[in-house]
Amino acid sequence: MRIYNTLTKKVDDFAPLKGGIARVYSCGPTVYNNAHIGNLTAYIYSDILQRALLLGGFKVQRVMNFTDIDDKTIVAAQEKYPDLPAKESLKKLTRHFEKLFLEDMTEIGNDTKSLQFVRASESITEIQNLIQNLVKFGVAYTADDGVYFNIAEYSKKRKYGQLSHVDAPAEAKARIDNDEYDKESARDFALWKKQKTGEPAWDFEIDGQNMAGRPGWHIECSAMSVRHLGQPFDIHTGGVDHIFPHHENEIAQSTAGSQPEVYARFFFHNEHLLVDGAKMSKSKNNFYTLADIVKKSFSPLDFRMLILQSHYQTPSNFSWENLTAAHNRLKAWRNLAELRWQVSDVEDDGQQDIVKRLLESAKQALLDNLNTPETLKYIDQSIDEVSKNMAGLDFAAVNMIFDFIDKYLGIKIYDHTPDIADSIKELIVVRQVERANGNYGKSDEIREALSAQGVEIKDVSNGVIWSRK
Repeated sequence: MRIYNTLTKKVDDFAPLKGGIARVYSCGPTVYNNAHIGNLTAYIYSDILQRALLLGGFKVQRVMNFTDIDDKTIVAAQEKYPDLPAKESLKKLTRHFEKLFLEDMTEIGNDTKSLQFVRASESITEIQNLIQNLVKFGVAYTADDGVYFNIAEYSKKRKYGQLSHVDAPAEAKARIDNDEYDKESARDFALWKKQKTGEPAWDFEIDGQNMAGRPGWHIECSAMSVRHLGQPFDIHTGGVDHIFPHHENEIAQSTAGSQPEVYARFFFHNEHLLVDGAKMSKSKNNFYTLADIVKKSFSPLDFRMLILQSHYQTPSNFSWENLTAAHNRLKAWRNLAELRWQVSDVEDDGQQDIVKRLLESAKQALLDNLNTPETLKYIDQSIDEVSKNMAGLDFAAVNMIFDFIDKYLGIKIYDHTPDIADSIKELIVVRQVERANGNYGKSDEIREALSAQGVEIKDVSNGVIWSRK
């Protein structure tokens, strides 16, 4: 298997460090609001990475965090629940949006059952221990408002900027306590923030004082990833917007002092999702959540298909036209799957070997740096192959295709193409009788009744083919 590694700036062969188990840490959501479709793009690609690792014959241990302590969650909790104690309001807000996030993850086809979710709020001891260690080795220092990482001191022994190529300062001239910052210049960043009025706080004995407060964003991921995966672990995932400063700072604070020189062996980053060719922004009125897509009568899996049609290293472009194209592709796949309830199983006439070869090509495309567009191309070719004779299908060949799609692409074909109810089948038979007797008005009424129940019908030479709307 081959993956583009942001650390080396090239596509590298991948194999787990030990035990045949790929240990993967995925930067998860900051749970203060609904995830938008740009966020979900990163989670779809990291889910496909997990599936590709399994396809490559590896076992996978994957951890994803909930950022439930940071600037955004605290402000949102204060605004939403001003009368509750700070910790209680923070927990109530973040648990609510955790639940909504997991629902979205399931809807877009991601595997959440095999994921281990961890919270920053439940990792305070590990975070504080790591900060204590950094202070002990002189790469962090206390200030009036918290504890900061000393980039200049770190750079005397290790390379800061190995991921982003942002240069470390010759000496510490500025520091920043914002959890997120866009300016691409290295500044000492907050590991721990002293409590401000109204904020939640955890006791922290350091440098002979109790600096009650809460962790900074970057230190949370370092502590959680190493706690659950060890160090070094195999793959760290996230969007390209995480490269600097978040992942760069994670590397620094995880390799400073007495810690190992390597934090994670591979960094896997997906490109941005554009909307009509532009960055998503509320001010541009092009900011969408999954609920917005559903309101337009599209499926969350239509969105997944749209994302898979682009390589993760290339910006995906969301537009309603592109989503319609993805929907049509998915509908064609589902229409074929629904035929298995309507036609007979025919003997193998060589289709199975052809399908096996096409699926092997699809597999190799997925293992070659997650080339999902190429994978979809081979899936389409295999579907064209088994669709040559619509009067009957080679069920074994069809099942090979949809087994691959569901297991390695997460499109959930089988879940969405069960047989229709007997009552609907009976209505279809009644319509055929009415049509055969020339009662076209009645036939049209039944067609409309079927449509109202979500079933479309198409008259063919040997009867009727139904499909879901």
